[in-house]
Amino acid sequence: MDRKASPEAATVRLREALKATGQRFTAQRSAVYRFLSGTTSHPNADEVYQEVRGQVPDISLATVYKSLETLVNCGLAAKLTYSDGSARYDARMDLHHHARCTSCGRVMDVPGPRLGEEIKGLSRGLDGFSVLGYRLELTGFCGACSPHNHMHEPSDPMN
Repeated sequence: MDRKASPEAATVRLREALKATGQRFTAQRSAVYRFLSGTTSHPNADEVYQEVRGQVPDISLATVYKSLETLVNCGLAAKLTYSDGSARYDARMDLHHHARCTSCGRVMDVPGPRLGEEIKGLSRGLDGFSVLGYRLELTGFCGACSPHNHMHEPSDPMN
């Protein structure tokens, strides 16, 4: 997905996807999708709510959750779920990978080649297992949270 798509293009894409799935177009869904399709930050629902309520002041957090689920069901967004029950959302629908900071929760797109053929090769010897898809996520520390950034800080300011 082109992250620099105009708000008008996002609205057209949303209208088409909602119509195809029998859903109504609403100003709330439009605001949520415009924000999500214009960011690379992989926000959670609370972050979407904080951003969108500046444009739609009467929107509720429940409406944001419902709008995000509608976008996922329409194929316009992916829900990235984690073992702690949290979720982040991504409007980039091409095959790509993510890196997640285990300290602050930031999720970033990983640039570079896809691993499709390598992943298919992993299924050899799995008694006829057929790979339909996969999800690759790197976990670690982002630049701001990296322990290496803090190793050189003096522990005692008087030294």
